[in-house]
Amino acid sequence: MMQAVDRRRSRLSPERESELYEAVMDLLTEVGYDALTMDAVAARTHSSKATLYRQWKGKPQLVATALRHSKPVSLDDIDTGSLRGDLREMVRCGDEARERDAALLRGLALAVHHNPDLLEALRELMVEHELAAFEKVLGRAVERGEVAPDRPALHYTVHMLVGAFTTRPLVEAKEADMAYLFDYIDAVILPALGVPSPASPASPASPASPASPAFL
Repeated sequence: MMQAVDRRRSRLSPERESELYEAVMDLLTEVGYDALTMDAVAARTHSSKATLYRQWKGKPQLVATALRHSKPVSLDDIDTGSLRGDLREMVRCGDEARERDAALLRGLALAVHHNPDLLEALRELMVEHELAAFEKVLGRAVERGEVAPDRPALHYTVHMLVGAFTTRPLVEAKEADMAYLFDYIDAVILPALGVPSPASPASPASPASPASPAFL
């Protein structure tokens, strides 16, 4: 499916694609997902709706692809040489995205609950790619000998990291800031994987900007 989408988009230059994605992100910030229309995207980008539908199946696919291309750093680009370094870099990059797109991402989180087509598009065009890249990060850790290949927690690593981000506001009424997530990596994820971590991580209450994992 992704190959078919790429073939349809191949008629546009990279510069033109970037213009379209930037316009979509701007409109999402201005009006939200539900109020965004292909007519508005066409008008903002001086395109025809026929062009947009030729390149993308519809609004959900266009929005999901724009989100993927708007990420400051892809997980494919993260390789610090250690699992701890890679996980911390994911959190740091997620913090940059959150600073820029906090309101937009909150709106999309609500929109997916009543837009199954958007949820499907996000999974197909964004989440599945990021999960595959995350598996490569873990695979490199196994190849380096940091993590045993039969470690049970390997399968649940992404769930642990996403869970840390999503549950702290519910349980403690606090944001999962960067210091908290760094500590969580050292205190929970690395030990679960059998990776040595610093003995005395900083307090989760340390001041820092709220962060989110880069693959969200």
